[in-house]
Amino acid sequence: MDLVAVDIGGTHARFCHAVIAPDGAITLGEPETLHIRNHASFQTAWDDFRGRQGGSLPPRMAMAIAGRFGGEVIRFTNNPWTIRPAQLGVEAFTIVNDFEAVAHAVARAPDEEFLHLAGPDEPLHEDGTISVLGPGTGLGVAHLWRGEGKYRVQATEGGHIDFAPLDSIDDAILARLRKRHNRVSVERVVSGPAIGDLYRMLAALENRATREEDDVALWTRALDGSDPLAAAALDRFCLTLGSVAGDIALAQGGFGGVVIAGGLGYRLREHLPKSGFAERFRAKGRFAELMATIPVKLITHPQPGLFGAAAAFHRQHGYTE
Repeated sequence: MDLVAVDIGGTHARFCHAVIAPDGAITLGEPETLHIRNHASFQTAWDDFRGRQGGSLPPRMAMAIAGRFGGEVIRFTNNPWTIRPAQLGVEAFTIVNDFEAVAHAVARAPDEEFLHLAGPDEPLHEDGTISVLGPGTGLGVAHLWRGEGKYRVQATEGGHIDFAPLDSIDDAILARLRKRHNRVSVERVVSGPAIGDLYRMLAALENRATREEDDVALWTRALDGSDPLAAAALDRFCLTLGSVAGDIALAQGGFGGVVIAGGLGYRLREHLPKSGFAERFRAKGRFAELMATIPVKLITHPQPGLFGAAAAFHRQHGYTE
């Protein structure tokens, strides 16, 4: 069975040709990454991808979106597109939340596609709840339950829970963000755009002047270590991600494991094990011993959103010729 898999976030839309074998095995073609800002609508991006594929596409589509959907119109959380499923012109489609798709990928991916971050160095549990979260343009959160060889996925809006400061620097971050937002969610602190606020807040603490620049430049300097202040902002980011991941696990009962995902999460794969991520994950007071028993992983599949969207299609529709 051939289909088009699509993964739409706040910054990029990824398209690829996918094949689902009769036994459910999923093979992805080479993905095409299109910038949201370069296309006025999903339809023009779809037409662009179709042109890159020689002018024709399979009549089936699996789509993961960073937003909520229902009814006749899909609207996104962090990009201006809208989609009307009835106008897609396909025979069958599945639409899931982007981190719902990632949770499908977590359920289907083999152990070798996970990098150990914290807790016991053992595979994700085959029975119980697994929490899934990851920073990107926003903060995606989902969870899955599996047992008896089956699994179920639940999308959530966990990225919009309240940010809870744990030290004086967190207090300063919250104070800065409250000048612009009546309510500060964890997504304001643990997402790609958050690096700018973290950087400028740390600069203010040291009475340093900063210049206006985009988040990409700051992330580049933070990740390569060329700017000590940007590197300090990265370390603070990792600390907060650990705190949030622990909170999500407690709230969801994710004691079968926690998985960090997303493009930015993958870029942090070398930094998270060396940061205070694990310590902050465990730092839950009376539940610290419980938190230390949870395996925490980072999924290394190159396209979990596309893979998971195809898996969700197969789960909904089964195999069709």
